[in-house]
Parts: sequence; C-alpha cells; structure tokens
Amino acid sequence: MTAQPHCARVDGACNRCDTPVPFAFTMAFQPIVDVTQRQVVYYEALVRGINGESAFSILSQVTDELMYRFDQACRVKAIELASELGMTERLSINFLPNAVYEPEACIQSTLETSRRVGWPTERLNFEITETERVVDRAHMRSIIDSYRRMGFTTSLDDFGNGYANLDLLTDLHPDTLKIDRELVMECDSNSRRQAILKSMVALARTLGTQLVAEGVETREESRCLLALGIAVQQGYYFARPEVGKLPTVALEKYD
Repeated sequence: MTAQPHCARVDGACNRCDTPVPFAFTMAFQPIVDVTQRQVVYYEALVRGINGESAFSILSQVTDELMYRFDQACRVKAIELASELGMTERLSINFLPNAVYEPEACIQSTLETSRRVGWPTERLNFEITETERVVDRAHMRSIIDSYRRMGFTTSLDDFGNGYANLDLLTDLHPDTLKIDRELVMECDSNSRRQAILKSMVALARTLGTQLVAEGVETREESRCLLALGIAVQQGYYFARPEVGKLPTVALEKYD
C-alpha cells in the first residue's frame, strides 16, 4: 500500500506501532449502565499493571516515543480480553488523538484484531482522552468523522473539566459526552451543580449527543442524575473496575 507522507505504515507494517511495548500491562473493565433499563450498556477498558498496579504506574512509563505503540497495544489488549471474557456489550476504549496519524491507517491493527477474535466492530466505542494536548482540532474532527464512517462511536471524556469544555463542541461532533466527576459529586445536595447539569441535558438534546455521568459514588447522586434526565451512568456505586473478569453489577429498581 502507499502510505501518506506523514504516516509510517508501508506494505502493511508500521515502524511506529507494530513492535511490542517494553513493559507488561493488562486491562480492567468497568461497567457503564443505563439505570432506567437496569442493564450494562458498555464496559470501559482501563489500563492496569499485570499484578493490579494502578493506571498511573503504567502510563508513567509511556514516553513520547512509545505513545503510538502503546495506543495500538491498548486497543488490541482490550479487544482480546473482552472477547476472552465473553463480553456481549459494547466496548469503550480510550485513545490518544495525538497517537493517530491517519485514522484509516492507524485503525488497521484494531480491525485485524477484531476479525481474528470475532469481535463485531460496531460494538466498539472510542473515548477521546488528554484533550489538553490536542492543538489540531481539525485532525481530531477528522478522526471522529472517519471513525463514524467506519461504524464506530466516539465519546469525549471528562467533559466540563479543564480543557474538555464547551468550545470543543464548535468543532467536534462526538456521539457521547462523559460528564466529569467534578460536576457529578454531591449533585443531589448542590443546587449550582444541578443547574449546570440541567443546562448540559438541554444542550445535549439540541446537539443530538448522549450524556454519560462519570464518577457516580452514591445512590443519592444516581437518583438526582436520573431525575435531571441523565440515565447512563458510571462509577463505584455500580461497580469498581476489575481485572480478569467482568464486574457483577446490582442495579436497583428506582421508583
């Protein structure tokens, strides 16, 4: 194949991405639930050490030179483990926008892995992380648009905190906005957070974007979010991430 000038993939191989990373890691899975349907709708894959070490212990080893290989390796690992665990729900994988040179070239190892393990590509969602490091929004939009054409969905992570703010939506059209924990915590007793969340619900409806509340830790937070119109939620209240198995989720029936 003929590669683009700034893409390193030539004749099916990529010298940025196709060699192993020099450390071992695995994935934990955390459910994302729809509390109205009382079911898991996604599992998010979260990087961990092979002995349960934190994400930071792994991410701190990822240098700029390893960024491309690590991004690709995470996608492959997440799909392989999800398949091994018999996951039937959608799989959400974090990715680094700056680790994607050409969307259609850099997705090849993901597609090859999906074919090898029999994972339907329409059950893949990609979460955009580290938006503070992205200076080329046109490139990020190209990734989102390309992924949509290929049948994937995309999420903007940590929305409402730091750099993942409203102005991104002037350029980007993700399928999902994941509301940062900072806006979720104690929302049941904080009228200002409730007002902000209510405005985000109205905005999401206008833009045709789904909201997911991250970091839900109490029953009261969950019920408040549902009352505001945010039914898809994620957090320790439902289940902590687990390595080697899919967490058990007990969903109560809300009145």
